Amino acid sequence: MRRMTISRLALGTALGLLAVSAQAASVSRLTPPSELFASGAADPIISRFLPGQRFDLQATVRPDEGDRVTSFEFFVDGAWINGPLPVGGGPNDARLARNSIVTETGAAETCVREGKTTGASGCVLAAGLPANTAIVSFRGYSNYSAGVHEFKVNARTANGRTVSAAGNFEIVGLANGGRTAKNIILLVGDGMGAAHRTAARVMAKGYAQGKARGKLAMDTFPYSGQVMTASLNSIVTDSAPGMANYVSGNKANNNEEGVWPDDTLAAFDNPRMEYLAEYLHMLQGKSLGIVTTADVFDATPAANAVHTSARGNGTGIVDQFLDDRSKTGLAVLLGGGRKWFLPNAGGNTSPQPVNGSQRSARNDYVLPADIVNGWGAAPGKLDPERDLIGDFIGAGFAYAPDNTALNAAFARGTPDKLLGLFAYSNMNVSYDKIAARRGNGEVVDAFGFPDQPMLDDMTDKALKVLSRNPQGFVAMIEGASIDKQAHLMDTDRWIHDVIEFDRAVAVAKRFAEQNPDTVVIVTADHECSGAAIIGAATVSAAQLAADKLAGKNVVGIYEAAKFPRYTMGADGYPVTTNIDNKMLIGYGANADRYENWLPNRFPTRDSQQPFPPTQSPANPNVRNKDEGALITGQVAGDQAAHTGSDIPLSAYGLGAGYFTGTFDNTDVFFKLGQIAVGGVQ
Repeated sequence: MRRMTISRLALGTALGLLAVSAQAASVSRLTPPSELFASGAADPIISRFLPGQRFDLQATVRPDEGDRVTSFEFFVDGAWINGPLPVGGGPNDARLARNSIVTETGAAETCVREGKTTGASGCVLAAGLPANTAIVSFRGYSNYSAGVHEFKVNARTANGRTVSAAGNFEIVGLANGGRTAKNIILLVGDGMGAAHRTAARVMAKGYAQGKARGKLAMDTFPYSGQVMTASLNSIVTDSAPGMANYVSGNKANNNEEGVWPDDTLAAFDNPRMEYLAEYLHMLQGKSLGIVTTADVFDATPAANAVHTSARGNGTGIVDQFLDDRSKTGLAVLLGGGRKWFLPNAGGNTSPQPVNGSQRSARNDYVLPADIVNGWGAAPGKLDPERDLIGDFIGAGFAYAPDNTALNAAFARGTPDKLLGLFAYSNMNVSYDKIAARRGNGEVVDAFGFPDQPMLDDMTDKALKVLSRNPQGFVAMIEGASIDKQAHLMDTDRWIHDVIEFDRAVAVAKRFAEQNPDTVVIVTADHECSGAAIIGAATVSAAQLAADKLAGKNVVGIYEAAKFPRYTMGADGYPVTTNIDNKMLIGYGANADRYENWLPNRFPTRDSQQPFPPTQSPANPNVRNKDEGALITGQVAGDQAAHTGSDIPLSAYGLGAGYFTGTFDNTDVFFKLGQIAVGGVQ
């Protein structure tokens, strides 16, 4: 028995030493992501691409202690992709310029050793990696052969060791034949789940004896499906991958746009995948239009054209819009976000410059040479002093700072390209813009932007500009504050914004009716707040105002909810949201808030505004304090959160029949690829 115990101990020790040795030299990350690399299972296929769609190959290699990587090579299906490429030099081969080996010692490029300027190019490794770790890359690879492919990296070290790992990816073939869609319109109600859509229908159309008196424009689309929205690293996505997954066909980490995660701290050097707009501009010469009620640097608009692992790096994001327009075909950019376009000579944002600029070298971009060479991308520059509006105008864009100027630009004829920046950051929501148009401009005046267009106005102008391209276009139209106001649990404002968004949907549908080579998709990037229609108030608006602490006592459920009746104005919006027996919304992913069921005079403070109005309450934790009943939430902090719920998608036009059933958000990319490139029978 003793001999057996010793034998087991010796075996355990030997296995432990083998495990240490195996871990000492390894590939800890292989990109594109694959389950084959992660677990050894061939399925599911994580990374998929259209024929010819470009993407990066990358590996994080950890040599033995004291050893170092000296060269590397990638293979696809056993075929050499880039040859054995050495650190810091090699033959004069065009492929070499698309490769890099990044280490802490800066063998292949200059390091930003302190890692403070994450917007700049650099090779500061992420925390926890051994100092001799190497990140090896081949940029801008593409493959036209349909099917599943195995790829492999071999990294050779100074001690003669070869460190290898394998993964897989799929090239999704297209069936050829039939009509192809010239135009693609993606309408994204940010954070808009099923309850958000239903609430807008109740308010805008009303119900009679259980039947809706009418439908929203998005309700009239003939095909619908359910979308699974998870990101690469969570069942609950944020808006960056929530949008990017639709238009790249690949999963991304939360907070990352058009890239996969890597092991450097630089925000703009991550391995890339090609967006739908880039792919179709390269293949067919299509234009790109981006329209949003948010700041244009925000996650959803940026995740159609910009490649970064840090969705908050505003200076570099907006610069990339212009700098890489030859790659994306950008012709229209409308929304808020003027603060990123105004020059900031000192580069400081505290104290706030009087012109509202937020440009800073800290969130700007400079790309490493391998991305510049592999993708043909602009190298970038740390230039907070840049006058980006002037550069857009110099590139042929007509510029509109407000709605009056927007209309004036079209009075002279339809411009070829269009830039509109209607606020320092996020635009005011429709609740407050409509109030201003009806004579109560206290909110928009306090923000300093009293003349902002509505989303349907912006959509109409954008489609007119984009239609000038005979090759067609990809347009992304976002109703951004459905999400932002749902985060803040400001019910009246987010329902109002769904109505504004639906009016933009109606514009897009009319365009598709007149241009039958168009496909229109209405969906969301995720659901926000766990919104639910819980019933309606059992008292009048006057009684609610008189008893602000009533809380749950006035919530009518089941038959007590009856059918709230709102009156719509001639402008298409409710005369008031504060009606007798108003619809009441609960939240399943809410933070603590004080609730009196009444509309708030001023929106809750938007921290992204350089000059937020002093009248705005700081957050829902203090909004209505002492004037509403405390409702405790399920999440920490002061905002409601996104949820992992599936969200509805509606489709209209050429190829709309592809969008039925339940499917992943990345599937939308391949359906659109089939419609636009392969064709519809």
